[in-house]
Amino acid sequence: MAEELEKSMPKEESLMDKIAEKIHDHDSSSSSDSEHEKPESPSALKAKIYRLFGREKPVHKVLGGGLPADVFLWRDKKLSASVLGVATAIWVLFELVEYHFLSLVCHILIFALAALFLLSNAHAFMNKTPPKIPELHIKEEHFLMIVSALRNELNQGFVILRSIALGRDLKKFLMVVVGLWIISVVGNWFNFLTLLYICFVLLHTVPMLYEKHEDKVDPVAEKTLKELKKHYMVFDEKVLSKLPIASLKAKLG
Repeated sequence: MAEELEKSMPKEESLMDKIAEKIHDHDSSSSSDSEHEKPESPSALKAKIYRLFGREKPVHKVLGGGLPADVFLWRDKKLSASVLGVATAIWVLFELVEYHFLSLVCHILIFALAALFLLSNAHAFMNKTPPKIPELHIKEEHFLMIVSALRNELNQGFVILRSIALGRDLKKFLMVVVGLWIISVVGNWFNFLTLLYICFVLLHTVPMLYEKHEDKVDPVAEKTLKELKKHYMVFDEKVLSKLPIASLKAKLG
Protein backbone atom coordinates (compact mmCIF):
# COMPACT_ATOMS: atom_id res chain seq x y z
CA MET A 1 0.00 0.00 0.00
CA ALA A 2 2.83 2.35 0.84
CA GLU A 3 4.47 1.72 -2.55
CA GLU A 4 1.19 2.33 -4.39
CA LEU A 5 0.73 5.62 -2.51
CA GLU A 6 4.27 6.67 -3.37
CA LYS A 7 3.63 5.91 -7.08
CA SER A 8 0.33 7.74 -7.21
CA MET A 9 1.63 10.89 -5.43
CA PRO A 10 4.07 11.91 -8.22
CA LYS A 11 1.31 11.43 -10.81
CA GLU A 12 -1.05 13.68 -8.85
CA GLU A 13 1.71 16.26 -8.33
CA SER A 14 2.56 16.24 -12.04
CA LEU A 15 -1.13 16.68 -12.92
CA MET A 16 -1.44 19.64 -10.55
CA ASP A 17 1.71 21.15 -12.00
CA LYS A 18 0.30 20.93 -15.54
CA ILE A 19 -2.97 22.59 -14.46
CA ALA A 20 -1.05 25.38 -12.71
CA GLU A 21 1.10 25.92 -15.81
CA LYS A 22 -1.99 26.17 -18.03
CA ILE A 23 -3.59 28.69 -15.71
CA HIS A 24 -0.37 30.68 -15.60
CA ASP A 25 -0.06 30.62 -19.38
CA HIS A 26 -3.69 31.78 -19.79
CA ASP A 27 -3.18 34.63 -17.31
CA SER A 28 0.02 35.74 -19.00
CA SER A 29 -1.58 35.63 -22.47
CA SER A 30 -4.61 37.59 -21.30
CA SER A 31 -2.38 40.15 -19.61
CA SER A 32 -0.26 40.50 -22.74
CA ASP A 33 -3.40 40.91 -24.85
CA SER A 34 -4.67 43.61 -22.50
CA GLU A 35 -1.31 45.35 -22.74
CA HIS A 36 -1.42 45.28 -26.54
CA GLU A 37 -4.99 46.59 -26.61
CA LYS A 38 -4.85 50.34 -26.96
CA PRO A 39 -7.41 52.36 -25.06
CA GLU A 40 -9.83 54.22 -27.29
CA SER A 41 -9.00 57.84 -27.71
CA PRO A 42 -11.43 60.46 -26.34
CA SER A 43 -12.15 61.63 -29.90
CA ALA A 44 -13.16 58.09 -30.93
CA LEU A 45 -15.41 57.74 -27.90
CA LYS A 46 -16.92 61.17 -28.62
CA ALA A 47 -17.61 60.17 -32.21
CA LYS A 48 -19.67 57.18 -31.00
CA ILE A 49 -21.93 59.42 -28.91
CA TYR A 50 -25.32 60.14 -30.45
CA ARG A 51 -25.71 63.70 -31.68
CA LEU A 52 -29.01 65.51 -32.13
CA PHE A 53 -30.53 65.05 -35.64
CA GLY A 54 -27.61 62.73 -36.50
CA ARG A 55 -25.23 65.62 -37.05
CA GLU A 56 -21.53 64.92 -37.53
CA LYS A 57 -20.28 68.51 -37.60
CA PRO A 58 -19.92 70.98 -34.73
CA VAL A 59 -22.78 73.38 -34.05
CA HIS A 60 -20.76 76.26 -35.52
CA LYS A 61 -20.48 74.44 -38.86
CA VAL A 62 -24.14 73.41 -38.81
CA LEU A 63 -25.13 77.08 -38.52
CA GLY A 64 -23.10 77.85 -41.64
CA GLY A 65 -19.92 79.09 -39.98
CA GLY A 66 -18.59 82.60 -40.37
CA LEU A 67 -20.06 85.73 -38.83
CA PRO A 68 -23.72 84.59 -38.52
CA ALA A 69 -22.68 81.51 -36.54
CA ASP A 70 -20.43 83.65 -34.34
CA VAL A 71 -23.37 85.94 -33.61
CA PHE A 72 -25.80 83.13 -32.77
CA LEU A 73 -23.25 81.32 -30.57
CA TRP A 74 -22.13 84.53 -28.81
CA ARG A 75 -18.49 84.16 -29.84
CA ASP A 76 -18.37 87.96 -29.99
CA LYS A 77 -20.52 89.00 -27.03
CA LYS A 78 -20.60 92.71 -27.90
CA LEU A 79 -21.74 92.07 -31.47
CA SER A 80 -24.32 89.48 -30.42
CA ALA A 81 -25.70 91.77 -27.73
CA SER A 82 -25.86 94.67 -30.22
CA VAL A 83 -27.77 92.60 -32.78
CA LEU A 84 -30.21 91.34 -30.16
CA GLY A 85 -30.60 94.87 -28.79
CA VAL A 86 -31.42 96.28 -32.23
CA ALA A 87 -33.97 93.53 -32.83
CA THR A 88 -35.55 94.21 -29.42
CA ALA A 89 -35.69 97.94 -30.14
CA ILE A 90 -37.39 97.31 -33.49
CA TRP A 91 -39.93 94.97 -31.87
CA VAL A 92 -40.68 97.49 -29.09
CA LEU A 93 -40.99 100.28 -31.65
CA PHE A 94 -43.46 98.47 -33.88
CA GLU A 95 -45.30 96.29 -31.37
CA LEU A 96 -45.50 98.28 -28.14
CA VAL A 97 -45.24 101.85 -29.42
CA GLU A 98 -47.26 100.81 -32.51
CA TYR A 99 -45.02 102.71 -34.89
CA HIS A 100 -45.65 101.97 -38.57
CA PHE A 101 -42.89 100.64 -40.78
CA LEU A 102 -43.50 103.04 -43.67
CA SER A 103 -43.52 106.02 -41.31
CA LEU A 104 -40.27 104.88 -39.72
CA VAL A 105 -38.51 104.50 -43.09
CA CYS A 106 -39.70 107.91 -44.23
CA HIS A 107 -38.64 109.61 -40.99
CA ILE A 108 -35.18 108.00 -41.10
CA LEU A 109 -34.71 109.10 -44.72
CA ILE A 110 -35.88 112.65 -43.92
CA PHE A 111 -33.46 112.92 -40.99
CA ALA A 112 -30.53 111.44 -42.94
CA LEU A 113 -31.07 113.59 -46.05
CA ALA A 114 -31.57 116.76 -43.99
CA ALA A 115 -28.38 116.12 -41.99
CA LEU A 116 -26.30 115.43 -45.11
CA PHE A 117 -27.82 118.42 -46.95
CA LEU A 118 -27.01 120.81 -44.10
CA LEU A 119 -23.53 119.32 -43.66
CA SER A 120 -22.71 119.71 -47.35
CA ASN A 121 -23.90 123.34 -47.42
CA ALA A 122 -22.00 124.11 -44.22
CA HIS A 123 -18.78 122.81 -45.75
CA ALA A 124 -19.39 124.83 -48.91
CA PHE A 125 -20.08 127.98 -46.85
CA MET A 126 -16.81 127.51 -44.92
CA ASN A 127 -14.88 126.80 -48.16
CA LYS A 128 -14.15 123.24 -47.13
CA THR A 129 -14.28 120.13 -49.20
CA PRO A 130 -17.72 118.55 -49.09
CA PRO A 131 -18.10 115.32 -47.09
CA LYS A 132 -17.45 112.12 -48.96
CA ILE A 133 -20.69 110.23 -49.34
CA PRO A 134 -20.08 106.65 -50.55
CA GLU A 135 -21.85 105.40 -53.62
CA LEU A 136 -24.22 102.58 -52.78
CA HIS A 137 -25.03 100.00 -55.42
CA ILE A 138 -25.88 96.30 -55.51
CA LYS A 139 -23.56 94.14 -57.57
CA GLU A 140 -25.29 92.15 -60.26
CA GLU A 141 -23.49 88.90 -59.44
CA HIS A 142 -24.45 89.05 -55.77
CA PHE A 143 -28.07 89.83 -56.62
CA LEU A 144 -28.23 86.98 -59.15
CA MET A 145 -26.63 84.59 -56.66
CA ILE A 146 -29.25 85.40 -54.00
CA VAL A 147 -32.09 85.12 -56.50
CA SER A 148 -30.72 81.81 -57.82
CA ALA A 149 -30.46 80.34 -54.30
CA LEU A 150 -34.01 81.49 -53.53
CA ARG A 151 -35.26 80.00 -56.82
CA ASN A 152 -33.67 76.62 -56.02
CA GLU A 153 -35.26 76.53 -52.57
CA LEU A 154 -38.68 77.46 -53.99
CA ASN A 155 -38.43 74.82 -56.72
CA GLN A 156 -37.48 72.17 -54.17
CA GLY A 157 -40.45 73.17 -52.04
CA PHE A 158 -42.78 72.97 -55.06
CA VAL A 159 -41.48 69.46 -55.86
CA ILE A 160 -42.19 68.31 -52.30
CA LEU A 161 -45.66 69.86 -52.33
CA ARG A 162 -46.43 68.26 -55.70
CA SER A 163 -45.34 64.81 -54.49
CA ILE A 164 -47.52 65.23 -51.39
CA ALA A 165 -50.49 66.36 -53.48
CA LEU A 166 -50.13 63.30 -55.73
CA GLY A 167 -50.34 61.02 -52.69
CA ARG A 168 -46.87 59.52 -53.05
CA ASP A 169 -45.67 60.06 -49.49
CA LEU A 170 -48.16 59.70 -46.66
CA LYS A 171 -45.56 60.43 -44.00
CA LYS A 172 -44.63 63.81 -45.52
CA PHE A 173 -48.32 64.61 -45.98
CA LEU A 174 -49.01 64.08 -42.29
CA MET A 175 -45.89 66.02 -41.26
CA VAL A 176 -46.87 69.02 -43.43
CA VAL A 177 -50.46 68.99 -42.20
CA VAL A 178 -49.39 68.81 -38.54
CA GLY A 179 -46.75 71.53 -39.10
CA LEU A 180 -49.24 73.88 -40.77
CA TRP A 181 -51.76 73.23 -38.02
CA ILE A 182 -49.18 74.08 -35.32
CA ILE A 183 -48.24 77.28 -37.17
CA SER A 184 -51.92 78.27 -37.42
CA VAL A 185 -52.40 77.72 -33.68
CA VAL A 186 -49.29 79.71 -32.81
CA GLY A 187 -50.40 82.41 -35.27
CA ASN A 188 -53.55 82.90 -33.21
CA TRP A 189 -51.46 83.62 -30.14
CA PHE A 190 -49.03 86.12 -31.68
CA ASN A 191 -48.92 88.38 -34.70
CA PHE A 192 -46.30 87.93 -37.42
CA LEU A 193 -43.79 90.45 -36.04
CA THR A 194 -43.89 89.00 -32.52
CA LEU A 195 -43.47 85.50 -33.94
CA LEU A 196 -40.41 86.64 -35.92
CA TYR A 197 -38.95 88.27 -32.80
CA ILE A 198 -39.50 85.10 -30.74
CA CYS A 199 -37.77 83.01 -33.42
CA PHE A 200 -34.89 85.51 -33.49
CA VAL A 201 -34.48 85.35 -29.70
CA LEU A 202 -34.57 81.54 -29.82
CA LEU A 203 -31.82 81.58 -32.46
CA HIS A 204 -29.73 83.70 -30.11
CA THR A 205 -30.25 81.47 -27.06
CA VAL A 206 -30.99 77.83 -27.96
CA PRO A 207 -27.85 77.09 -30.09
CA MET A 208 -25.60 78.74 -27.51
CA LEU A 209 -27.14 76.79 -24.60
CA TYR A 210 -27.09 73.56 -26.61
CA GLU A 211 -23.41 73.96 -27.47
CA LYS A 212 -22.59 74.34 -23.77
CA HIS A 213 -24.67 71.37 -22.61
CA GLU A 214 -24.73 69.11 -25.70
CA ASP A 215 -23.24 66.14 -23.80
CA LYS A 216 -26.25 66.22 -21.44
CA VAL A 217 -28.90 67.07 -24.05
CA ASP A 218 -27.96 64.47 -26.68
CA PRO A 219 -28.58 61.33 -24.53
CA VAL A 220 -32.01 62.67 -23.50
CA ALA A 221 -32.80 63.50 -27.14
CA GLU A 222 -31.73 59.99 -28.20
CA LYS A 223 -34.10 58.36 -25.70
CA THR A 224 -36.92 60.68 -26.72
CA LEU A 225 -36.45 59.97 -30.44
CA LYS A 226 -36.39 56.22 -29.79
CA GLU A 227 -39.69 56.46 -27.92
CA LEU A 228 -41.21 58.58 -30.69
CA LYS A 229 -40.08 56.05 -33.30
CA LYS A 230 -41.67 53.23 -31.30
CA HIS A 231 -44.96 55.11 -31.07
CA TYR A 232 -44.82 55.94 -34.78
CA MET A 233 -44.20 52.29 -35.68
CA VAL A 234 -47.23 51.28 -33.62
CA PHE A 235 -49.30 54.03 -35.24
CA ASP A 236 -48.06 53.00 -38.68
CA GLU A 237 -48.89 49.36 -38.06
CA LYS A 238 -52.33 49.93 -36.56
CA VAL A 239 -53.55 52.96 -38.56
CA LEU A 240 -51.46 54.01 -41.57
CA SER A 241 -50.96 50.54 -43.00
CA LYS A 242 -54.74 49.95 -42.97
CA LEU A 243 -55.54 53.08 -44.99
CA PRO A 244 -56.52 52.50 -48.64
CA ILE A 245 -53.79 54.86 -49.87
CA ALA A 246 -51.11 52.82 -48.11
CA SER A 247 -52.34 49.52 -49.61
CA LEU A 248 -52.57 51.12 -53.07
CA LYS A 249 -49.01 52.39 -52.74
CA ALA A 250 -47.83 48.89 -51.73
CA LYS A 251 -49.51 47.36 -54.77
CA LEU A 252 -48.01 49.93 -57.13
CA GLY A 253 -44.59 49.53 -55.53
